[in-house]
Amino acid sequence: MGSYQSKSNPGVSLRLVYMEQSGLSLAVLFPGKGLPRIVHWGDPVADPQALLGTYDALAPQRISGGLDLTAWPSILPTQSEAWTGQRRLCVSRGGVEVFCCFQVESVDLGTAPVLSEDLTAPTLTVRACDRDQGVALTWRCQVLSSGLVRQRADLFNMDAVKDLDVNGLELAFPLPAEATEILTTTGHHLRERSPQRQPLTVGRLERPSLVGRPDFDSSLLMCAGRPGFGFEHDEVYTVHLGWSGNGLLSAERIPSAPALLGGGEILMAGEITLPPAGGHSDQSAYSTPWLYGSRGKGLDQAANRYHAFLRSLHPGLASRPRPVTLNTWEAVYFDQSYDKLAALAEQAARIGVERFVVDDGWFQGRRSDEAGLGDWSIDRQVWPEGPKSLEALAARVHQLGMEFGLWFEPEMISPDSNVFRDHPDWALSPGPSRLPVEGRNQQVMDLTNPDAYAHVFDAMDSLIALMGIDYIKWDHNRYVTEARSPRSGRPAVHAQTEAVYGIMRDLKTRHPGLEIESCASGGARIDLGVLQYADRVWVSDCVDPVERADIQRYTSLLVPPEMMGEHVGDSPSHTTGRATSLGLRAAMAFFGHMGVEWNLLAVPQDQLDELGRWIDLYKQWRRMLHTGHVVHGDAPDPAVRLDGVVSADGSQALYRFTQLTSSVNYPPQPLALPGLDPGADYRVRPLNVCCDLDRIGNGQSPLTWWRPQGVVLPGAALGAQGVRPPVIHPAEAVIFEASRS
Repeated sequence: MGSYQSKSNPGVSLRLVYMEQSGLSLAVLFPGKGLPRIVHWGDPVADPQALLGTYDALAPQRISGGLDLTAWPSILPTQSEAWTGQRRLCVSRGGVEVFCCFQVESVDLGTAPVLSEDLTAPTLTVRACDRDQGVALTWRCQVLSSGLVRQRADLFNMDAVKDLDVNGLELAFPLPAEATEILTTTGHHLRERSPQRQPLTVGRLERPSLVGRPDFDSSLLMCAGRPGFGFEHDEVYTVHLGWSGNGLLSAERIPSAPALLGGGEILMAGEITLPPAGGHSDQSAYSTPWLYGSRGKGLDQAANRYHAFLRSLHPGLASRPRPVTLNTWEAVYFDQSYDKLAALAEQAARIGVERFVVDDGWFQGRRSDEAGLGDWSIDRQVWPEGPKSLEALAARVHQLGMEFGLWFEPEMISPDSNVFRDHPDWALSPGPSRLPVEGRNQQVMDLTNPDAYAHVFDAMDSLIALMGIDYIKWDHNRYVTEARSPRSGRPAVHAQTEAVYGIMRDLKTRHPGLEIESCASGGARIDLGVLQYADRVWVSDCVDPVERADIQRYTSLLVPPEMMGEHVGDSPSHTTGRATSLGLRAAMAFFGHMGVEWNLLAVPQDQLDELGRWIDLYKQWRRMLHTGHVVHGDAPDPAVRLDGVVSADGSQALYRFTQLTSSVNYPPQPLALPGLDPGADYRVRPLNVCCDLDRIGNGQSPLTWWRPQGVVLPGAALGAQGVRPPVIHPAEAVIFEASRS
């Protein structure tokens, strides 16, 4: 970390700030009084001071047909610096656009908190102002210990008389010229995070979300690199918006400037209005969400920077083994009773389950999804007071040595509920005479209303204390549309998102050790905003392992294994109707936070025994799985997948080979094993639950290394040509280990 000064060849005063962590460096150049440029985002530099030469090396010439300046995008390009692309700062007064030209007034380089005072990072803080327009800007940039770079901006109204409307502020990272392909993900309910690629041409690619959460179709990351970049090869640049409300990611190129990869919050008209400042001591401000950038050799290295960051926010996840979880939804749906769930809990405990979660259906009037949301009191018709109460079930679960979890949907309200009948103004609505289109028979609770906020928080707080709840499955099953607060009369997604964070934060403060899962109809709210507070995400409502193969693979671009809810479900799948083997279902759930979504009371004993063996094996390996580096093979065969985790010290690894469909290759081609130490030898052998290939394959002779003693090979050879996987049927998977010998 350092600061250097010089002058350019034409005599422009230059200052360069250089920051470096975890094998990654960032250099920010200040030419004169203008806003700075990011001039280096990559490997560490031996002589950072030499980067002062980037001004003369990169400053563009004036060109015909343009302005006297040629665009060289700063951290927030505006038309005042000849930027002619999409507006990245949109502010107005009284409905009239304000055109800003910022001048830097101060630059500070030091350390600042990441989430709390316990975690800090090198931080560059730039304060700039357009005094003619009465607008001030503070830009912060941090290089985190994981090698992630993140930036955010605060916008201030300095006018003493007039309001300032903030309609958008989008930050970005510059891309090198060779990054001409974009990878994003798309999807829908039950099929989240399906990858798609397209060229980065002149123009703008934008992936917005306008439903009050990132949603199924959002792209966790927007990734750029050379065409064909993979998990293990080529330089990759990624961005992620750490925000759980409306937002966008974008990639943009104009003919006269480098491409930008960025994102920001989407604001509705009137959502953010900054009142007059009343002097420097009373400035009002809008703060953008953090925009995160990660760079690495291949997607895996870029993803592991996000993993390391999340692990630094949740250090307890590594020191405390992630408990095997049973969730009751696909086991009983709304058909709850003490006798049924107590028996299910006892069966779960027998096979090694460590956390028992009661899903939707426990509260007042909740016999289906048509009523009850907002009435967060125990339904005494289903759970009568006494020995068959919900409290008694919680006590029984704890007595069995398991944690107790409960489902909530705190942000929603059913029109058929007591709370709605008493407080119809607690629902977000476009006006006094119309509600938004319903989704799942529900509307959105206006948590920006202090009374509604207190109602939800107090109900959850008291139930956690009453039953000793260890874990909350926090669901969110409806798009947030036409989100106007009746109390303020303004759009409310920004404030609603902040209120959700507030409830999560305050509950965890009041109840140390409480864990929260972020679920939104499955995987529709997964981002670094909610994951500051949530300890786990529900990856998808679809637990069909064939569908999960890619859903989980691309979720892992952001989320580490120990925070990904991966459950063994029933067969046929409740969501797709596909029948699959228990071996595939267990193998697909093995690498994440393993759980069960299945009525174990209806499972034959031989399958219970097999599931118990998988759970025992998971417990043996979970510490390595949940502290290691995630890797994925770049197999050219679209019919197969190779996914793995390599221990932090490189001494062990687990790999899962999945034959999703039939292949043009028969037998399958050898697969290189990524992530191993090329200078070490490794013994490669199958896990004992996967030794028997006769049940799941049709190879006509033995696979010679597929036996308990395995085979020993150099890591360099395993990383180059690898091993030949077994011949197995479509929709089957096996797991094997590599241990340093």
